Formats: sequence, C-alpha cells, structure tokens
Amino acid sequence: MKFTEPAGANPIDQLKHVGRPIPRIDGKFKTTGTARYAYERHDQIADPAYGYIVGAAVAKGRINAIDAAAAEAAPGVLAVVTYKNAGKLGKGEMNTAKLLGGPDIDHYHQAVAVVVAETFEQARAAAGLLKIDYARAKGKYDLAAERANAPVPKDDGLGGPARTTAGDFEAAFAKAPVTLDATYTTPDESHAMMEPFASMAEWRGDKLKLWTSNQMIGWGVGDVAKTLNLPKDKVELSSPFIGGGFGGKLFVRADAIMAALGAKACGRPVKIAMQRPLMINNATHRAATIQRVQIGCEKDGTITAIAHQGWSGNLPDGGPETSVSQSKLFYAGANRLTELRLAELDLPEGNSMRAPGEAPGLMVLEIAMDEMAEKLGIDPIAFRIKNDTQVDPEKPERPFSQRHLVECLKTGADRFGWARRNAKPAQVRDGRWLVGIGVAAGIRNNLLQKSAARVRLDKRGVITVETDMTDIGTGSYTIIAQTAAEMMGVDLDGVVVRLGDSASPTSCGSGGQFGANNSTSGVYAACVKLREQVAQKLGFNSADASFGDGKVHAGNRSARLSDAARDGELVAEDAIEYGDLDKKYQQSTFAAHFCEAGVDRYTGEIRIRRMLAVCDAGRILNPISARSQVIGAMTMGVGAALMEELAVDKRFGFFVNHDLASYEVPVHADIPHQEVIFLDYPDDKSSPMKAKGVGELGLCGVGAAIANAVYNATGVRIRDYPLTLDRLIDRLPSM
Repeated sequence: MKFTEPAGANPIDQLKHVGRPIPRIDGKFKTTGTARYAYERHDQIADPAYGYIVGAAVAKGRINAIDAAAAEAAPGVLAVVTYKNAGKLGKGEMNTAKLLGGPDIDHYHQAVAVVVAETFEQARAAAGLLKIDYARAKGKYDLAAERANAPVPKDDGLGGPARTTAGDFEAAFAKAPVTLDATYTTPDESHAMMEPFASMAEWRGDKLKLWTSNQMIGWGVGDVAKTLNLPKDKVELSSPFIGGGFGGKLFVRADAIMAALGAKACGRPVKIAMQRPLMINNATHRAATIQRVQIGCEKDGTITAIAHQGWSGNLPDGGPETSVSQSKLFYAGANRLTELRLAELDLPEGNSMRAPGEAPGLMVLEIAMDEMAEKLGIDPIAFRIKNDTQVDPEKPERPFSQRHLVECLKTGADRFGWARRNAKPAQVRDGRWLVGIGVAAGIRNNLLQKSAARVRLDKRGVITVETDMTDIGTGSYTIIAQTAAEMMGVDLDGVVVRLGDSASPTSCGSGGQFGANNSTSGVYAACVKLREQVAQKLGFNSADASFGDGKVHAGNRSARLSDAARDGELVAEDAIEYGDLDKKYQQSTFAAHFCEAGVDRYTGEIRIRRMLAVCDAGRILNPISARSQVIGAMTMGVGAALMEELAVDKRFGFFVNHDLASYEVPVHADIPHQEVIFLDYPDDKSSPMKAKGVGELGLCGVGAAIANAVYNATGVRIRDYPLTLDRLIDRLPSM
C-alpha cells in the first residue's frame, strides 16, 4: 500500500479498540516469568554451552601475542575463539568498530576472545587464564582538547548537511540590541538497560539460528550475514521479547557474533550474556557534547538571529551527535546557522541513544531560551510562544503538518500552576529547601519507514499477525493487536500477535520513536488486503463491506468472518510505503515539560518534587502504554540532568564507572509525582493510523526544565551537566 495522500475516514476511526487504554497483552508473561528472553530459550535448546567474552585491556594499540593454552586446558572448556582462529570476518554496515578485535584494537573492552565451556563459571574462570600481550598506542580521549581541530563532517549522520544557514546570521546577530552567547556541555552517557546484550546461537548445518536481544531484525540479519560472510538466507534472528534497549540494541553487538563463532567452534549451541562491567565500554553510548548557542533579539523578544553549534567525538568513520537538529526547526528567526563538528576520539563508539541529537541538544537550547527570556525581562513561556512558527524556519514554503506547541505550553502552564511562579530566583523557601519551577519545550521528528506484515484468518475466525517488529517494553504486541482487531472487526482475544522473527515480513523495527506508527500502518495495509479477500470469498463487494462483532456486513446481508476461511486459511501480506507527504510537510511531535525542584540550601542536594509533560503526538494508539513511555522518558531525563555521567579516564581511554554500581541512574525515591497530558490530534498526513511516535518525545526538554527549575530556586545558572551538588554548593545564596 502506498500512502501518498492525506488519510481520509477509514476503519481505524471507529476507535472501538485503537485509542483505548488496553492493558498490555504481554504483561502476564513478563510478570509471571514465562516470557522467554534471548538467554532463556530453554524451550528450544536443551543443553547449551556457555560463552564468556574477554574485552581488550587497552583502548588503542595492538595484540602482540595470545597464549590460550592454560584456558583451553581448564576444566569444562570446549573452545577458545580469537581473531587467530575465527576465520575471515567482515564488518557490518551498522558497526563502526569490528565486533571481534585483533590484532588491531579500536577501543577499550572491544571483544578479543570468547571462551566456551560447559558452565558459565567454568568459562569465566578459564577466561582469567587467557594471556594477552598488548602494545599500547597513544590515543585521543579528551573532547575539549580536540575541539579546536574538529572538522565539519561530510554529513550530520542522518543524511543531511552538517552545516545549514539561512539569511545572514553574523550580520543580524551583530545588529541585535539584545544578545546571548553561551557555551554548554553534556557528558557521555550509557543506555544501562535492564537486560544485558544476550544471544543464543545454534548452527543447523550451514544455517545460523540466533535468539538475540535486538531492536531491528532486518538490520540485524544483514549485519550478521556480512560479518560472518554468509548469505542473508542462511541467517535467522529471533527476538520475541527484549528487556530494554534505548537504541543500544539497534545494532548487532559482540554477544551475537561471539555466540555464533563459539557455537561453530565447539559444535554445540552457545549462549552468552555480556557481563555488565563489559557492556558500557564494549557497546555504544551517547557521546559527550560541547555546544554553543547564540541568540539575537529585538527588545520585544522577536528572535532575529539564532545559531547553534555542536562538537562531539567518535571513532574513525563514526558519526556526530546531532545536537543541533532541533534548532533547525524549533523557533522562528530569519537569520540562522547550525553546525556540527566531529573530533576523532579513541573512546568506544558513540551512536543512537533515546532521542539522539534532540535529548542533549534541547538540554542546551532550552536553557539558552530561558537565559534570553530573563535578559529580555519576558516570561519564558511568553518568549517561546512569541517565537513559535507554523513553517520550517529554514524552508518557509514548507508548513508543519501539525504543530500545537503553543497549546502544549498553555495547557501545561494552567495545569502546573505557572502563574504562581515567582519570576525572581531564590525567593521561595520550604524549610531548608529552596524551591523553583522550570519549563522547557520539546520537539522530535515523525519519521516514516516502510513496514510490512502478514495476517491470517483461520476457520475459527482468529486473526494471526506476523511481522518482525519488536517489543522493547513499548507495548508493540498490544497496539498491533488493537489495529488488527479494529480492522477485522473481532475482539482482542481473537487476535494472536507474533513478533521479532526474521521469517516474518520485514517491519520498520523499534527505534527513533517510529515503531508504533509505522508498524501498525503495515498491519493496516495487510488487513486491507485480507478484508478484500474475505469480502470476495463471501460474495460481497469489498467497497461496501464493513467488519464488526466477528461478522461482515454489506447492505442487508451479513456473514460470520470465520465462514470466509471454512475451506482453508486466508493469508494476506502487504507493506506501508510512503510518498512525499513528509517532504511537502514537516512532520514533528511537540511537548512542554514542567518541573518543580527543591535545592537543599546547606548541601546543594537537588530533589525533584513534581513533573508534568504535555504531548502533541498525533493520535494516541493506547494511552496506557503511551503514558508509560513518557513517564519512563521523563525519569531518564531526571537521570541525564542530575546524575548520569560516564567518567572518562583521559590517560588510558575508557569509561571508569562501567557498571551499575557506579554509573548512577534514578531510583524510585528520586521520582515524585509525574503527570502526562496528551492533546491527541490525529494527523492525517502521517499515516493511515494518523499517529506519531511519543517514546522519545517524553525525554526531549526534560533536562532543561530541571535546570531551569534549579535556577529559579537558587539563582545559580549551571551550563554543564549533570547538575551535581559540587556545581552548586559554593554558589548558593547566603541565608
């Protein structure tokens, strides 16, 4: 199905199932422990061996020699695989560094060996006997030190230009009567998902079966095939349940390749769960940034010039953190400049992490907007509203398909009690606490991706949906079931959903908050075909047929849906493909984030008191799962603002705090009352579902709302994240 015109009325608009707060249908499996994750496929593999990955002990250098004799002779050991006996390996298109290092080392904890044994403990013990001699080379590990030499990359990492301009920024900024020129920093951050990178591999002749924790099955098959030099049809991936990813599992990681190599070497299925202390340096992370924002305004608050520059670092051939992407679109202003610069660093690979680009970019831009509002003497919400735009500021001929940012801000201000905020900082106290309120706006684009599905109707009237779409805790099973039930006129318990297997049609996968809209649209397309088959089988004109209550109706006739399959199962397969509506219209989602924070006037400790997100993200397919996505993102925003920071050892090039004991993330006690409001405006230019994503929008702007609340509480402006107490304590107002 080709989606080339705005969606008209269609069966989804009945909203008998879609749009309803349906509890997640996979919840019972996860809460009872019967959901089988990649490391737990005991129902299909009876006697797996265990692999243990050995990570490089240097960040840059070369392996001089490997002595595996003691490890190979250890009790229970079945195989030791290194670059010396792994055979010729390629590099997947989605990987910047090789997943098995050697002899050259690209980054610290790059996998250099896998030890396979009868038990996990035996594999771990034997791995400690492996002797590897390294020649350490000098590397570059400090973004600030490399900033001056960082060039503009060939593109922004998303296929667009790394530098954009409109008008004459320099001249307009020089003329502006009120200006801001400030530099901010955000640190390296880790995904730190609950389920580690985990895989189980079995060779079936020359074919490889991989149960793995992966967000993008189609990409994964291609990367495994390319890395192992196999045809794609010799690789099968399965990821029915994924315990969190945040973008870290968009790409195949070392666990999958090491499991495959280990299984081939020992002739048995092999399972690997990457040990937690290895994960942070072995896999991808959100790269640190240095960002400069310049804003020039008229005295009435009209922006006349705006520039945003971002510096980040990555391995050779890696891409930049796209921290300026939102600034191309967010606020009006005739004279504009955005620019990315990319330093070459020898740290682990920087890549996608929830809301890549916008998350760190809005942490900066939305502080700068507050700083500018204060200089102008204008309320921060009023300043944002004054500079709202209904067209792409760089391409004024291109309107937004929908943009209700002003309504987000006004609705949030009313609900949160913004009118009671004291505009003068450090005026509100509650015992030993200084109390402040902050706001920030958020934007995240609506990305359109081809997505396919297969639907089956059996003689019982049961609909089965098959697609390689994944569920990373986002509720994919449920919204796909809701879509199929709506389209085919059956109850939810009459739908079976099978996800995450490469034998199914290729979907958009889970990432970029594009999963919900595109995957359900693919199911919609397949159901349209199945409806046509059913109507023809029952002798109805498909254009006149309506589906509901397990029956098909046309005129004064009706028949049971199951009757269409009495002679055999009906099967339909199709994909949603998009025309150029996303080129004619800028498609984005918007949010307003509000935060109240308390700061201990003696210690500088920051405590969040309450939070609110107001989201404009098209039709909300399931308010329960959408809310869960947003409050999870808000929680992640608290972590990014107050505590998350990968500490770089700038001598030896690794992240020191590479485990959950020392990489700090929020716990329940850190998170107070959270409220979410959805405006729920269906967007007919987005898809037949009229939906957009929301899972990353919930993060966009949260950090800045917290920083602005801390400023309102204390009068201390912090431009470097995270907002730890050492950055506050000697600057707090005297009591």
